[in-house]
Amino acid sequence: MTLLVQSVRDHAIFMLDPHGVISSWNTGAERIKGYTADEIVGTHFSVLYPPEDVAAGKPAEGLRRAAADGRWEEEGWRVRKDGTRFRAAVSITALHGDGVLRGFGKVIRELTERHGQARAPGERGALMARLVQAQERERRRIASGVHDDTIQSMVAVGMRLRLWGAELPDKHAAGLRAIDDAVDAAVHRLRELTFSLRPPGGLVESLSGYLEQTMRDTGVTCELRHDLDGDPPDETVVAVYRICQEALMNVRKHAGAGRVAVELTSRDRGVHVRVRDDGVGLTPGGAALSGPPDGEMGHFGLAEMRERAEAAGGWWSIGGRPGEGTTVEFWVPASPALADGRAASPRG
Repeated sequence: MTLLVQSVRDHAIFMLDPHGVISSWNTGAERIKGYTADEIVGTHFSVLYPPEDVAAGKPAEGLRRAAADGRWEEEGWRVRKDGTRFRAAVSITALHGDGVLRGFGKVIRELTERHGQARAPGERGALMARLVQAQERERRRIASGVHDDTIQSMVAVGMRLRLWGAELPDKHAAGLRAIDDAVDAAVHRLRELTFSLRPPGGLVESLSGYLEQTMRDTGVTCELRHDLDGDPPDETVVAVYRICQEALMNVRKHAGAGRVAVELTSRDRGVHVRVRDDGVGLTPGGAALSGPPDGEMGHFGLAEMRERAEAAGGWWSIGGRPGEGTTVEFWVPASPALADGRAASPRG
């Protein structure tokens, strides 16, 4: 059995002692993770997690739940020896002997090909990047048309209505004012549409405005913190803005939160972003507890955010336990992935 486990190459299979220290390491683990057995045995298995997951206590939580339930599974990001990230399906099984916890068996299956999008944008990543660029060009075209034509025409109509109102008898003025108010409301909605279609300025300015607009009248307290070396390139601004748009709309619609915070940091020649809320959290499958299983905060919305980040040459993840809020976290490089095809995920 030991020889069989050691010979498996497509799954990382290894043992942990009751405290999470690695005690065995198979060929698949060496291939997927990049560590030899001599390098990793005797090390705590938290080294295999992204640093933000270690800080959040996820390794210890996995062991605790496996010990309590016998087995624990999840899909999430993991880190190789060289610091690159990959998506993985992970299971931890508690091992007992004579009623005593003796340790854990852990199996990791890589969900992204070793030379696929998790490390550098390949054919699918380049195709997705071109699609995103085409979408953005169409958004800009629509936004410019609405702003330069439709909105200006409606503003002119509103001005003419007000001029007419000054000349009409009082019995007709009230009706004309109602029409004028309806035109003003339509202009306001169209301006919000152009705002959402195209970031109005730099990254901080755009996100600050969208955060205020999206959470207006919701009772949600908003905070935007940033520590950027400077404004990133336009392509990076658009990628970050779109992912944050989706994440913040999910907070508004599904999270039941009282507070949301957006954090922007320059990191590893890119932009690292966290969108945190204190709402209802996630189900084990990664969907919002209050949302439909296949709705906007279900697989479609999550896949859209992930694909945008990966098309830009970055990574994306989501985490949160029931009742403890949700954190959307991602990183995109400060140069577009499509430009050179060599953008690498940051080393954690």
